[in-house]
Amino acid sequence: MSTSQFKGLSFGIPKEIMNGERRVAAIPETVKKLTDGGAKVFVEKGAGVGSYFADAEYEKVGAVIIEDIQQLYTESDIILKVKEPLFNEELGVHEVDLMHEGQVLITFLHPAAPSNHEMVKKLMKKRVISLTLDGIPRISRAQSMDALTSMSTVAGYKSVLMAADRLPKFIPMIGTAVGMIQPSTVMVIGTGVAGLQAIATAKRLGAVVYAADIRPEAAEHAKSLGAKIVETGVPADVAIGEGGYAQSLPKEWILKEQESIKDYVIKSDILILTALVPGRLAPVLVTEEMVKQMKPGSAIVDVAIDQGGNCELTKGGELIVQYSVSIDGTKNIPGMVPISSTWMFAHNIYNFIASFVKDGKIIIDTDDEIIASSLVTKDGNLYHVGAREVLAI
Repeated sequence: MSTSQFKGLSFGIPKEIMNGERRVAAIPETVKKLTDGGAKVFVEKGAGVGSYFADAEYEKVGAVIIEDIQQLYTESDIILKVKEPLFNEELGVHEVDLMHEGQVLITFLHPAAPSNHEMVKKLMKKRVISLTLDGIPRISRAQSMDALTSMSTVAGYKSVLMAADRLPKFIPMIGTAVGMIQPSTVMVIGTGVAGLQAIATAKRLGAVVYAADIRPEAAEHAKSLGAKIVETGVPADVAIGEGGYAQSLPKEWILKEQESIKDYVIKSDILILTALVPGRLAPVLVTEEMVKQMKPGSAIVDVAIDQGGNCELTKGGELIVQYSVSIDGTKNIPGMVPISSTWMFAHNIYNFIASFVKDGKIIIDTDDEIIASSLVTKDGNLYHVGAREVLAI
């Protein structure tokens, strides 16, 4: 049924340019909701191919396929992306430079991450209104918009499979004619959504699983999935911040946590790192010294890399080997599972848009908890608390 919710607005869906990124910000199903609501929707040619959506499927629901990416940015009021704007090597221009003043950008910006600081400054200079999906609070009203939870589910699942693929040994216990091969040991640090999915996947593969989280409730969830809990020794009043999330720890408590997990890290065959602090840099919990003492052939996947990473040696976007241990800093793990992740993402971002667009008007109300938590830049100003701290603004 046609409505006027998006009447007069135009949406742009560019093709993602991050290496290996196969997701797209909108699928035909959600584009139809926009066009039924009166919006114009411009989709870059081939934007949906990585997620197995043909251009014709978008055209069928009213989208206009555009080959000229500059035209798409110029004609759109709202840009929907999956990953942060990057330098487009093919065009020789940064994606932010294609945007215009007052344009709304909705994507995962990870504004506190060091690699994104210059991009955030460019958004400010361009006076773009940018909202980051990793800032949406985990409250009941925002549950259907929570793309971070959706993507964390994918990342937790896939991270174990990535590590398993590189591990030079069996994961489950295997009986052979010459004796029993013992199961591999998996350690998961951070038992939020991604960590819990990693634990469940590792258990299904037959691993012995250990888990650590500074939040007692999160650790209990891990225990319920069959993980053996590693106590961090961090008191709940120090560990837990607003909304029940982990908060940044003082240095002395970080050192205590490192000491508590050290022996378990060293004996792990697979190490999955997912510890995050909302809107802040991820804590460094695994040191170079720990990696040095891990068994040759062990595999680390640093899921927290988008916010800086939990391992001292991780390099963003790279797979490296140090001290005979593979350390994976892949920055878009959900992009490796494009059908499932795109379906969830597209619905999350649509629900977010629908929450602040009324009768064709974009309402950026900073008194609204969801907007206040996700707003990064507007009118040349920086709003994101974590980014303001690290950029000293």
